[in-house]
Amino acid sequence: MKRSLLFIVNPISGIGKQKKIEDLLKDHLDNSLLDYTVRYTERVHHGSELAREAVEQGCFDAIVAVGGDGSVNDVVSGMAGSNLTLGIIPCGSGNGLARNLKIPLTPSHAIEVLNHYKVAEIDTIYINEHVVTSIAGIGFDARVARRMKQAKARGLQAYAKIILSDYPTYKEQIFRLNIDGKEVERKAWFISFANSNQFGYNTAIAPLAKLDDGLIDVCIVDRIPLLHLPLSAPLLYLNHFELSQHVEYYKAREVTVYNNDEKWVNIDGEGERIGKELHIVNLRKSLKVLVP
Repeated sequence: MKRSLLFIVNPISGIGKQKKIEDLLKDHLDNSLLDYTVRYTERVHHGSELAREAVEQGCFDAIVAVGGDGSVNDVVSGMAGSNLTLGIIPCGSGNGLARNLKIPLTPSHAIEVLNHYKVAEIDTIYINEHVVTSIAGIGFDARVARRMKQAKARGLQAYAKIILSDYPTYKEQIFRLNIDGKEVERKAWFISFANSNQFGYNTAIAPLAKLDDGLIDVCIVDRIPLLHLPLSAPLLYLNHFELSQHVEYYKAREVTVYNNDEKWVNIDGEGERIGKELHIVNLRKSLKVLVP
């Protein structure tokens, strides 16, 4: 019996790899095993709407997000509470979750992963009512995501431009947290709450994070002086950022942030206005995903 897949394509994601997706599906998807339907998003969070409709229709086995981490998040948000499986064709800029799952970044090769239909179960994180598949962050991280939301350009250069522009003037904040019952107060440049190990671009902010361990990796980062950047920045790419003197790590099942005063949070690369108090919890093995 054939399985049925719905492809939800973000036509403006990343650098345009998805523009030939229908041709690639004709050439590389195994039609003897898989039927498919393709839908395109037309507005912000339309991916969630399309995924929710697919759940209600009950005629699909999997929903495949074609885009970046934000597109994946959108689709998963619409799938919440269902038994459907997620597929990923990474066509974004950073593609953090796809990289962590070892899904090929070349769309034709990622399609071939779907043909094998190997299913793994991974965790998700919820911040208030918002799902996180990869990484969330507050502080400077959220500021950059908020600015990227307003920017016309995407990609690594756009991120770098915003970071370099805002870095000199952005001030650390004092955050109050409860981490699995332990009260913690820290002055921080930003704090990441990681399910996967990286932001994207192979920058491993939480190198010890595992997608199926039931834990949130809490990464508290001090403001890194310019003189220390040549030492700390390479650790992101060498998968050893935990060795930086400016980083403090915790692993937790549940975290509360009491004073996210700017109210913005980076949710899988997208800036979202959520609120001052954040309740963050890991839902272990709550998402099925197709992997190599």
